[in-house]
Amino acid sequence: MSADLGGVDILSGDEALSMYTFNTGTAKHFFCSKCGIYTHHQRRSNPNQFGVNVACLSGLSPFDFEDVVVYDGGNHPEDAYSSAKARVAGHLKFIRTS
Repeated sequence: MSADLGGVDILSGDEALSMYTFNTGTAKHFFCSKCGIYTHHQRRSNPNQFGVNVACLSGLSPFDFEDVVVYDGGNHPEDAYSSAKARVAGHLKFIRTS
């Protein structure tokens, strides 16, 4: 899920967040220092946005989405040295059985 930089309020646990960057240092990735869950990141492709883990949002669940596109994670479209573009690796689908 995407949100503008000013569009995310951390309601609790901000003191436990750890941040790391790699490669260009543009993207800032945040994780819980206690349990390791990825919470959100400032995007490299659009530094004015956050990518947010919906499992960390009150009232929303990953199971609310019928189909989630998963990218390969190895090819970022902003990488000058990469001739490959980000590729779809697959889909996560939640199929309700009851």
